Amino acid sequence: MCLIVFAWKLIPQCPLVLAANRDEFFVRPTQPAGWWEDLPDVYAGRDLEAGGTWLGVDRRGRVAALTNIRNGQQPHTDKRSRGELVANFLSNDIAAPTYLEQVREEAAHYNGFNLIFGDEHGLYWVSNHDQAAFKSLEPGIYGISNGSLDTPWPKVVRAKAQFASLLCQGAPDDAYFEMLSDTTRASDARLPDTGVSLEWERLLSPICIESEHYGTRASSLVRVHDGGHAELRERVIR
Repeated sequence: MCLIVFAWKLIPQCPLVLAANRDEFFVRPTQPAGWWEDLPDVYAGRDLEAGGTWLGVDRRGRVAALTNIRNGQQPHTDKRSRGELVANFLSNDIAAPTYLEQVREEAAHYNGFNLIFGDEHGLYWVSNHDQAAFKSLEPGIYGISNGSLDTPWPKVVRAKAQFASLLCQGAPDDAYFEMLSDTTRASDARLPDTGVSLEWERLLSPICIESEHYGTRASSLVRVHDGGHAELRERVIR
């Protein structure tokens, strides 16, 4: 997952509204969102290479979502799969505050990540970037890509503004997916320096990424309702 925007505790009867794009190489095998046969309480897409996921919900109304950290360096091949961070929370009966401490203790075993997780009662962010940052989130609108939480990359700023507007309008689900399909690139003057080439900074700057071998493969919309019910809608792009 490479872009997540979400509203926490702002909408009556709907504590969490979350919209996200998953960006990945097209050759990586993937299973669309659905109930997992081996973990029947988990509803998520699945990375068929490592077995984890980037975004999912469970039957108890809990949610978890993940982004990687981009720093221009190759990932360490001896680290554990980051996708298990989402799957482990959704497949185990573990309280979110307890899981926060568990992830903090094990954060060094993974390449760079941001993890958002919780339920209708509490939402948490933890990362092994920026010296293992973590927090319980207050009500508000947040955005995260492959930097830290609310790092003002152009795509994050643009997505948060559009997302806030849609929330204020009470827009239908299709409008959120239209927002997630925005391929507008940022100007060179606004591009961040994340350790990759200028060509890649340009390619990665839109909300929805398009290229020959890498790009946005799926868009998702999650709503967590009062009473512990979560919905996940996914549109597979390729």
